Amino acid sequence: MPTKTSRRAAVAASTPDTAPAAPAVRRDRTHYLYIAVIVAVVIGIGVGLIAPDFAVELKPLGTGFVNLIKMMISPIIFCTIVLGIGSVRKATKVGAVGGIALGYFLVMSLVALTIGLVVGNVLHPGDGLHLTNALKETGHAQVSADALPPVDFVLSIIPVTFVSAFTEGQVLQTLLVALLAGFALQAMGAAGQPVLRGVEHIQRLVFRILAMVMWAAPIGAFGAIAAVVGSAGVDALKSLAVLMLGFYVTCFLFVFVVLGALLRVISGLNVFSLFKYLAREFLLILSTSSSESALPRLIAKMEHLGVSKPVVGITVPTGYSFNLDGTMIYMTMASLYIADALGTPMSVGEQIPLLLFLLLASKGAAGVSGAGLATLAGGLQSHKPALVDGVGLIVGIDRFMSEARALTNFAGNAVATVLIGTWTKEIDSDRVRRVLAGELPFDEKTLLDDAEGDPGELPGQREDGEKELAKA
Repeated sequence: MPTKTSRRAAVAASTPDTAPAAPAVRRDRTHYLYIAVIVAVVIGIGVGLIAPDFAVELKPLGTGFVNLIKMMISPIIFCTIVLGIGSVRKATKVGAVGGIALGYFLVMSLVALTIGLVVGNVLHPGDGLHLTNALKETGHAQVSADALPPVDFVLSIIPVTFVSAFTEGQVLQTLLVALLAGFALQAMGAAGQPVLRGVEHIQRLVFRILAMVMWAAPIGAFGAIAAVVGSAGVDALKSLAVLMLGFYVTCFLFVFVVLGALLRVISGLNVFSLFKYLAREFLLILSTSSSESALPRLIAKMEHLGVSKPVVGITVPTGYSFNLDGTMIYMTMASLYIADALGTPMSVGEQIPLLLFLLLASKGAAGVSGAGLATLAGGLQSHKPALVDGVGLIVGIDRFMSEARALTNFAGNAVATVLIGTWTKEIDSDRVRRVLAGELPFDEKTLLDDAEGDPGELPGQREDGEKELAKA
């Protein structure tokens, strides 16, 4: 017996030395991948400046990569929500999460609009510009027929069939179907556990495919950034530098001052630590100009961080349609910029109704390609048609502003997930600190926590559902 004890002690003593080795190997492999993304972005910028016509032709590389990511969004959202809701006992908890999330999104959208309003009225970036007939035509061409009025937008959330929610790539349709399936499995009790087990296996498959797709990120980043730089050109950047700089500074202040203060006061976390944890997702968004490219990874990382599946599954997909802080700031400043450039500056009494209208219009354009510019043009066409002529003034730099919009939207949804998890007590604070300290590294190979009985599982988070799921 002493011999066995000594052997066990020897094994236990060796565990701290050997345990960290596996994560380090996985981290090193993906480390090279994201170094390649940075190199690809630098090369893409160089190609865009040196050979702009050729660079524009590279756009399909970026579009193809983003489309590969988008095809994974619906199954990931479905699996995450079904597993989260189907294995909790109290349905009221899910309703509370949804209500708190929507209330928070509305308040933060109004805060973002207000900040953009103040900055836009201070800078007056559109003063002294001249509008040509060509720019007028360009502006009217941006009015998208895809943007829907509020009532039609609500009806569009209902899919034609159960399967079409996945085939049409509509996030909110997938969210609705997943909620119904999750509540149905919850009501089935033990009889639904085999189905949940099957969904869990599908989730692992989908995340493994996503990990494979990520190795194409350098190619997508190269094509996307080269096309952006090549199509915009240096002249457009110089002429609209005031608007761009003002917009970037406003987004920076909103993220690090407003969101940072909320995160510190409510959750006790440092916003820089959270963003360091999400650094690879920010790089991915910066290189593709699309926040959707990081949506699946945000879901996986928020779960790994210690936020419960129901909170992540509801907050993140809903936030991508309703919590668009960067888009709110963009529409505010762009509207004021256009009005000043046309020589028809708006009074505060005219600005507020227009911006509230754009707040509603942005929900109807969720998921529309180039939603920021399309929403702006469509909203102006409906509420103040005379300003549509000036939309052409910002077409040249919209893609550069799109990056700031996407980064701000992503940051807002990441912070929102942590805050809502804190308010609903669906977050493991100890695990959060361990993850942000680097003690529990994220598995880049599977994008999931494979260990049974994960130490980060919240006590009572799923109550008896997880035990039943493990037995199924």
